[in-house]
Amino acid sequence: MILEFLIIAIYSIALLLIFMYALAQLNLLFNYLKAQKKHKSAPAFDFSKEEEIPYVTIQLPVYNELYVMDRLLENIAEIDYPKEKLEIQVLDDSTDESFEETAKHIQELQKTGLDIQHISRENREGYKAGALKEGLKTAKGEYIAIFDADFLPKKDWLKKTIPYFKDPEIGVVQTRWGHLNRDYSILTRVQAFALDAHFTLEQVGRNSKGHFINFNGTAGVWRKACILDAGNWEGDTLTEDLDLSYRAQLKNWKFKFLEEVETPAELPVVISAARSQQFRWNKGGAENFQKMARRVFKSKDISFKTKIHSFLHLLNSTMFLNILIVAILSIPMLYIKNEYAHLKMYFYVMSFFVISTIIFFICYWFTYKSIYGGGFKHFLKYSAMFFTFFSVAMGFSLHNSIAVLEGHFGKKSEFIRTPKFNISNLKESWKGNKYLTKNISPNVIFEGVLMLYFAFGMYSAFVVGDQGGDFGLFPFHLMLFLGFGFVFFKSLTSKA
Repeated sequence: MILEFLIIAIYSIALLLIFMYALAQLNLLFNYLKAQKKHKSAPAFDFSKEEEIPYVTIQLPVYNELYVMDRLLENIAEIDYPKEKLEIQVLDDSTDESFEETAKHIQELQKTGLDIQHISRENREGYKAGALKEGLKTAKGEYIAIFDADFLPKKDWLKKTIPYFKDPEIGVVQTRWGHLNRDYSILTRVQAFALDAHFTLEQVGRNSKGHFINFNGTAGVWRKACILDAGNWEGDTLTEDLDLSYRAQLKNWKFKFLEEVETPAELPVVISAARSQQFRWNKGGAENFQKMARRVFKSKDISFKTKIHSFLHLLNSTMFLNILIVAILSIPMLYIKNEYAHLKMYFYVMSFFVISTIIFFICYWFTYKSIYGGGFKHFLKYSAMFFTFFSVAMGFSLHNSIAVLEGHFGKKSEFIRTPKFNISNLKESWKGNKYLTKNISPNVIFEGVLMLYFAFGMYSAFVVGDQGGDFGLFPFHLMLFLGFGFVFFKSLTSKA
């Protein structure tokens, strides 16, 4: 009976943490809806007056981006901003043939009068953070706009973001990511769905109430003085953007999130690329929890509610570990429930946590509706998309949980860039991409085992107990079976 109670205790704690996170999301939804009704006026630079147009440096941190460099440079060269007040730094750590091709392209752009510099280092110390820090040493701009290689800002992007720095307390202006290839596949649609929720519900919900948000690594602008005041870029975590964001806000700098300004970007189209991106984001989140959580709670300058939201924000990726725990223990729990009749009341109480899923369903509907619109047809499409997203997200839970555990326990790993493809439809092939890994992770085998494990969970629904089965967890196990099956088979078949 000791083992049974241990399983029940661990299962309950994981469910409770998920429920707390769901309640925080619900609170963010209320904040988001209130923010939609308010249109606060903010001080802004008047770009009709030349003396109010500040000097801006655009930083492009790149590393072996053969397939997207031409597209990136051509796009950035079209930015509509006075040339005498614009500098572009291509922070190039490349070690392949893309370096020479980029150098030639930059030389051609320099002939047009564009102030664009090709900056390289002898080593990749600090990875992206190190490159940004190196560029900052010579950056001429008061404000530093940053774009990853797969982002394509529109011509008027600087004119829509820089004016907000008229407020001297603003340290960062962040824009919403768009998706160039949202409809490429189920994988890209799921990624877009998750990112849309982050860039509407979470960023607006937190920012509208003055809670901590994060610069998302790209498609945003920093005040140079803010970067320096916060201690500059540091490469000791895999998410240097989240790290610097928290250090800046602990120094009382304000962040401005612009939901209405969309910056299009490319989503990973192959699951191996998505896995590397997910691993970096989730491990970096856990690393930053270890680095920043204590500093946040010790701060006397922020409210208790902001501290709670910050705590859950930093624990964001750890929810995958809780989901994995609940998933694995749900089958033993099914048997315990039907073996010990005196515990049935407890299980009825625990079924209350189904409301967590309902909360997520409601919250994400509002973010979906803000992009696609409402109505019954859109609701049906949303419902199918939500359960597809939920299934695939659970299918990634083992992979992401390993990343989270490595982050919490301080295991260091290399910054693995996400391969870019420069494709937007199924007619274009990714199979020749030289940056794709050809090795299958050993974790894929365990994902296949978990797929079979949850198939057993579905079978168990028919045979447990003496009342003709118990189907309460059947939908959950079906989603887990489909999610792990999707990740398993895609990982086996989507290789270069």
